[in-house]
Amino acid sequence: MVRVLASDGMDRAAVKTLEDAGYEVVQQFFEAEELKEKVKEFDVLVVRSATKVREPVIDAALEAGRLKLIIRGGVGMDNIDVAYAREHGITVSNTPTASSASVAELAIAHMFALARFLYVSNVTMREGKWEKKAYKGIELCGKTLGLIGMGKIAQETASRAKALGMHVIYTNRSGPKEALPYTWKDLDSLLKASDFVSLHLPAGKDSPALLTAEKIALMKDGAFLINTARGVLVDTDALCDALDSGHLSGAAMDVYVQEPCRDERLLHHPKISLTPHIGASTKEAQKRIGEETVRIIRGMFG
Repeated sequence: MVRVLASDGMDRAAVKTLEDAGYEVVQQFFEAEELKEKVKEFDVLVVRSATKVREPVIDAALEAGRLKLIIRGGVGMDNIDVAYAREHGITVSNTPTASSASVAELAIAHMFALARFLYVSNVTMREGKWEKKAYKGIELCGKTLGLIGMGKIAQETASRAKALGMHVIYTNRSGPKEALPYTWKDLDSLLKASDFVSLHLPAGKDSPALLTAEKIALMKDGAFLINTARGVLVDTDALCDALDSGHLSGAAMDVYVQEPCRDERLLHHPKISLTPHIGASTKEAQKRIGEETVRIIRGMFG
């Protein structure tokens, strides 16, 4: 019997599909040291963002010789040492399209939350305050959205922003994409031109911050920053400094250097809209991730 360890959980329907097909599915999270032992008992390891599959875990799996497939339920695979696993004969896959729409909608939601003070007015009203004059917002229509990275999530974000009347520009590592109806700019030019900047690119496990104090200083006065990609991409101290000085009007974060987030400056900053890494946390995305995961597993084992 093929055994599947879903260490960060799996959609209920997907579990049933696999079990009905004769697979055994175990849903349980293990910390790294315990995972090194448990992974030896499985043919497939399915993870989300919480489980880290580093070289020691892979070495333990290779020692037992059973693990054949690692699946990241989602887009980014920076929590897996992908090259190392593949070099040693373990297949590594992800589900790149399943959660794109959900993450894109969260990015747009954060833009609305910042533009109209939804994230803070909801709190102050519950505190008995009526601060109507303090919450003079802006419209998204007519503003420029700069996308850093132009993969599937960014393209979903761009189409929604365009429908709202925003002007979309983007930058990426591979240069302009001829099929896209948006304007490509280099990173510095994009930062200088954008009213909203949204991050949509992966990061390696030791990646330095992309948006340093120097890069944040290039952003337009009064601009907003949204990060639903990876926490390490932003120097959060530099971000908070820019918010404190008034250079930036607001920021939104769904991802953090350490999760759960313990950064008190971020958690209590009055200009930051926060969510606990819920970009793919919709019923629709979880269903699609489950279905795609099943297809990958069945494709290998039948």
